[in-house]
Amino acid sequence: MSAQLGGTPVLILREGSERSQGRDAQRTNIMAAKVIAEAVRTSLGPLGMDKMLVDSFGDVVITNDGATILKEIDVQHPAAKMMVNVAKTQDDEVGDGTTTAVVLGGELLKNAESLLDQEIHPTLIIEGYRKATEKALEVIEDISTKTSIDDEEMLKKVAVISMSSKVVAGSREYLSDIAVKAIKMIAEKVGGKWTVDIDNVKVDKKEGESLESTILVNGIILDKEIVHPGMPKRVENAKIALVAAPLEIEKTEFDAKINITNPEQMKAFLDQEERMLRNMTEKIINVGANVVLLQKGIDDISQHYLAKAGILAVRRIKKSDMEKLARATGAEIITNIEDLTEEDLGAAEVVYGKKIGDDDMVFVEGCKNPKSVSILVRGGTELIVDEAERALHDALCVVRDVIEDGKVVPGGGAPEMEVSKRLKEYADTLSGREQLAVKQFAEALEVVPRTLSENAGLDQLDILVELRAKHVKPKDYVYGVDVYTGKIQDMTKMNVWEPAAVKRQAIKSASEAAQMILKIDDVIAASTKGGGGGPGVPPGGGEEGEGGED
Repeated sequence: MSAQLGGTPVLILREGSERSQGRDAQRTNIMAAKVIAEAVRTSLGPLGMDKMLVDSFGDVVITNDGATILKEIDVQHPAAKMMVNVAKTQDDEVGDGTTTAVVLGGELLKNAESLLDQEIHPTLIIEGYRKATEKALEVIEDISTKTSIDDEEMLKKVAVISMSSKVVAGSREYLSDIAVKAIKMIAEKVGGKWTVDIDNVKVDKKEGESLESTILVNGIILDKEIVHPGMPKRVENAKIALVAAPLEIEKTEFDAKINITNPEQMKAFLDQEERMLRNMTEKIINVGANVVLLQKGIDDISQHYLAKAGILAVRRIKKSDMEKLARATGAEIITNIEDLTEEDLGAAEVVYGKKIGDDDMVFVEGCKNPKSVSILVRGGTELIVDEAERALHDALCVVRDVIEDGKVVPGGGAPEMEVSKRLKEYADTLSGREQLAVKQFAEALEVVPRTLSENAGLDQLDILVELRAKHVKPKDYVYGVDVYTGKIQDMTKMNVWEPAAVKRQAIKSASEAAQMILKIDDVIAASTKGGGGGPGVPPGGGEEGEGGED
């Protein structure tokens, strides 16, 4: 990038920088976004394919989760990175529908490209897309069905559908039951509305046994071992002390010098240390605790006294796990042993140590009203366990979405088809070129039923024609694609439901990303290597002193 001043070239950008403007910049960005969308498109739907991703270390991931696929791919192009962020946003917000959001974003840009070829200005396309998005969200609201936390059957149906496309689909009924129970346990009513914090479901995974051996624990599983062999391996009617302080004598942070002139002084010093440790353990014993869970370390002498008193102890528990234990057992986390009282203790029916595979684990089970629970995922191989964890995460998220939002829509591409139909009707009420943009937005939404049928090996054209014919009356929004039979069916009768929140977020994320990419008409990329910096500036250098040796 340079300019002419009196015939002398003036260098504005560092030599080697690249710049693309206008139509070229738009084409390149749209192409990059479309490539990302195509990468995940074949994984959409219950009959979608999986991707095998191998990183530079040779680690393998097999998944069809859009967010996971795009996270594992090392994307360089800035526009492509924006599409990756669409999947990340979708995953962070609602936990499902990542592939739909990315595929829809790619189709919106593909359709916008045909409008750009007709010399329609990007600003008009963006305005049309903005209006179409608002209308689409209204339609989703209109076709939503209300539900509640008490409708356990509906919650289970939503969880089952979220796992239908995963590797673990064969165990989806069993896993969805676990997901619904876990979310219902941790749901809390705040200001008349239900709120669910997914972080309060702790998911541990261990390969071995089968997916059907996955268990839900009304409490917390700790990936730790009981500290002393003399301690009980199982404690019934546990009274639990959560201590965020060490049961050991801490070393001073400053240098201290002790002059000892005879063995008696040495013994007195050690005896005093032991007395201090004994006082700490006696405090725990006196308040009636029979299980001690520590965030910090525990001295050998303390271990001995606790073992003698028949108290089970676990040390070096993560801070996040301590907080979950407090929510599950009702205990208070104590930072000073002296402050420990009987009221601070939590309760559980049983605390026991158990070997799972090669690892020792401690189970805190049977909490009365746990606001934090654990799921132990089992499976034949590491790859299966990893994918089961991702599938379970999606199921937990969709159940949370339905409880918090209280609305569901039919699946199988039915909502996208209905929104597409109503957007075309809405476009006829508009004048000018925005009408074309709204129609292209409507066409783009049809990519979902089209891709579902394509991935099932069905004829896309026949399916779309039949689906359009079904969506005639206002109440026909329930018709979607049955990928197993290749027919258009009433999705409500087939129990195919999805959270309305997932659909809303997918449309919003895809539309916003498409609008942002369309607004770019100039891409200036700095060179990766330093070139000549102009008169008086060394190659790759800046101001004097920059890049020099210390």
